[in-house]
Amino acid sequence: MELLSLSASELGRAIREGRTTAVEAMEAVLEQIEEKEKIYHCYVTVDTEGALRRAEEVQKRIVAGELTGPLAGVPVAVKDNLCTQGLPTTCSSRMLRNFIPPYTAEAVKSLERAGAVLIGKTNMDEFAMGSTTETSACGPTCNPHNPEHVPGGSSGGSAAAVAAGECFFALGSDTGGSIRQPASHCGVVGLKPTYGTVSRFGLVAYGSSLDQIGPLCRTVEDCAVILEILASGKGEEKGIIRDSTLMEREEVDFTAALIEDVTGMRIGIPKAWLADRAAGGTEEGLDSEMREAVLNAAEVLRKKGAVIEEFDLDLAEYAVPTYYTIACAEASSNLERFDGVKYGYRAESVEELHQMYKKTRSAGFGPEVKRRIMLGSFVLSSGYYDAYYLKALRVKAMIKKAFDEAFTKYDCILGPVAPTTAPKLGESLSDPLKMYLGDIYTISVNLAGLPAMSIPCGMDKRGLPIGLQLIGDCFQEKKILRAAYTYESCSGRTVKLYNRRHRR
Repeated sequence: MELLSLSASELGRAIREGRTTAVEAMEAVLEQIEEKEKIYHCYVTVDTEGALRRAEEVQKRIVAGELTGPLAGVPVAVKDNLCTQGLPTTCSSRMLRNFIPPYTAEAVKSLERAGAVLIGKTNMDEFAMGSTTETSACGPTCNPHNPEHVPGGSSGGSAAAVAAGECFFALGSDTGGSIRQPASHCGVVGLKPTYGTVSRFGLVAYGSSLDQIGPLCRTVEDCAVILEILASGKGEEKGIIRDSTLMEREEVDFTAALIEDVTGMRIGIPKAWLADRAAGGTEEGLDSEMREAVLNAAEVLRKKGAVIEEFDLDLAEYAVPTYYTIACAEASSNLERFDGVKYGYRAESVEELHQMYKKTRSAGFGPEVKRRIMLGSFVLSSGYYDAYYLKALRVKAMIKKAFDEAFTKYDCILGPVAPTTAPKLGESLSDPLKMYLGDIYTISVNLAGLPAMSIPCGMDKRGLPIGLQLIGDCFQEKKILRAAYTYESCSGRTVKLYNRRHRR
């Protein structure tokens, strides 16, 4: 049995049935990391000794019958903005290069309670600000399908680790597409749940009203299994919510949605998202290969009984400026705490407090983080607060209303994840505006607090993955999981087989 060819769910079953062990799975992953990490640079921290020790402990509990869940013994990687007690959490920034949290993020604890075994922390864009994993102070991550290309971001390390077989699944965070876009670029499955479905306790905040934790994995089944565990993060007493960032949801049996049937499901495709740059569309339009792959995926679902229609999604063109106004405003506030006083990096050779603040933040933050802090501080300043920030909040509400109207007609919305496949290293970083426009199809989902996921739907002529995005109404993860599972069952086998060969 080739362990690295298994999905997380398949590995969990193999461990429960005694066909392999948690230790053997961890040893296979660590061997893969040793071989591939120098090429892809998916991790910033690999806790080899701790991972093997934890795998041994979990295996004993599995044998004793204490752990019987679907992820017991399965190795997992965690994005480096999720706090882990005793293990560095750096946000891939010089500012937090030596920070070791005294507590663990609730999402990580939920996985540990289920028996998943932590490998280490994955690389990311600094403080989750970027779309390519190139703004990391630890150096860029490379795309496992072609190391000359980026893996996407900001959860690029997590997506690349899954694609390269350096973990069986991973956690990422999504503020404006940071799970779905790297999932698309790396040919894996990524899910951003409804805002509030997964606890944000222990997540280093970027934009608090937009951030949401979610899984990156190999199959739609894995997504449903992992989300069930993450969404059930309650206290020891039944019905007691552990923190205010997590809402109580009565129905979290997401695996029940894994049905290969979309008969009668109404699926809408926003017309503006199909504008083809090669056929006279705007510069930000959709690449022709991406457009063809998305429409082919829609046709697969049509043949399975879904009703596919194109429609106008109003205000989509205002999503990018609205998102960056709000996200940067929240970032400037959230990152104010990193001043060199209590923890993290502190500049040396300073004589007074304000000089220490200035030098610490100038040297501790990278260019992209400083750019967004400055933009956020500008839109929150007294002279521009009404003109920019309050106006952005009003447009955000209008975007949510436009989605609400769309979901009165459709069960889910289908479209692309990104305008193009993964760009080459260095292409986007030299042009920040181009990088921002790469999020045009994902950021409106965060503004509206909706669930959405990316699943592989093909390859371009260069052999780079193309992702399909499915968006649902609030708390309707089951609908998009059902549509995704149906599509994957019909047409995803080719991509899955490609990925399996790639990981060997």
